[in-house]
Amino acid sequence: MERVRVDLPGRDYDILIGPGLVAGAGAHLVPLLSRRRVAVITEERVAALHLPALAAALEAEGIAHDALVLPAGEATKGWENLTRAVEWLLAGRFERGDLVVALGGGVIGDLAGFAAAITRRGMRFVQVPTTLLAQVDSSVGGKTGINAPQGKNLIGAFHQPSLVLADTALLATLPDRDFRAGYGEVMKYGLLGDEGFFAWLEAHGPRLRGDGAALVQAVARSCAMKAGIVARDEYESGERALLNLGHTFGHALEAATGYSGRLLHGEGVALGCVLAFDLSARLGLCAQEDPSRLRAHLAAMGIATGLDAISGDLPDAEGLIALMGQDKKVVAGQMRLILARGIGRAFVTAEVPPDALRALLADALAARAG
Repeated sequence: MERVRVDLPGRDYDILIGPGLVAGAGAHLVPLLSRRRVAVITEERVAALHLPALAAALEAEGIAHDALVLPAGEATKGWENLTRAVEWLLAGRFERGDLVVALGGGVIGDLAGFAAAITRRGMRFVQVPTTLLAQVDSSVGGKTGINAPQGKNLIGAFHQPSLVLADTALLATLPDRDFRAGYGEVMKYGLLGDEGFFAWLEAHGPRLRGDGAALVQAVARSCAMKAGIVARDEYESGERALLNLGHTFGHALEAATGYSGRLLHGEGVALGCVLAFDLSARLGLCAQEDPSRLRAHLAAMGIATGLDAISGDLPDAEGLIALMGQDKKVVAGQMRLILARGIGRAFVTAEVPPDALRALLADALAARAG
């Protein structure tokens, strides 16, 4: 087992990474409990696969639990199910000192964490992420929230978990598409700040799913990078924005596809990283070889690199730019993008020529049509 510490004064916590953590979850939770009762929020697919094991682990430590099982999918992350979760916690007479356990991927982690943040003015919660994407990204750092029609994650709060249990054995149950989508977030860490990690992924990535030790190493390295950035910039006033490499493009594409199965979040991030590096190369910020290297690695992982991978209609370039304009990183009406001076050398800028952005998207859409 690997342990990564998130150092935040008065709110520090551990990320535990390795196989078998759900089986021992009760023992990990006991020190956090004021009474032996927890609220578990999960979703249908995850409940069928993993809720019995978690329930057995809780019962082994004498921890009573109730579970709310929500629908699966990105569309769950909205007002209706947030209201349902909060009202369920109140109806169940869960107290402010009780613990909410988020068992699921990024959707459940974000929604359950937000429900915990606003119920009784703040309940503690624990993340038990069941997808690769959630283990390396959304479960760490305290961003919680729901989507709005205007864009992704526009309603929410910063609310740090008390513990993260990243059981890598659970990833064996992921469909290949979901595993590859989660890998988009793993790769992002190498692209934004660690070329050595990206080179390690080029060597180990294609075998990652079948190599348990390498998988633990990849998750731990990703979490350590994010934990360091969060500790230095919890509320995204500066450096933390780098974690959004690929996300402004990706979130716009997700909004354009209605947060549906047409495009998974990690797939949007991967496509967004390609667009960010293409734009960086066009602006002369990085070598032309960098986008090519990125595309080659994605292809080796079986991850799409072009908008032609998205089925159905998409807005034109202006429509996508309008969706990008709803991004949380817009400051004083000015869009900020994460670009790169090379692999491992990302930076934040508000100085992107509008014509260059428009031309990039128009060309990407034209290639899709052609």
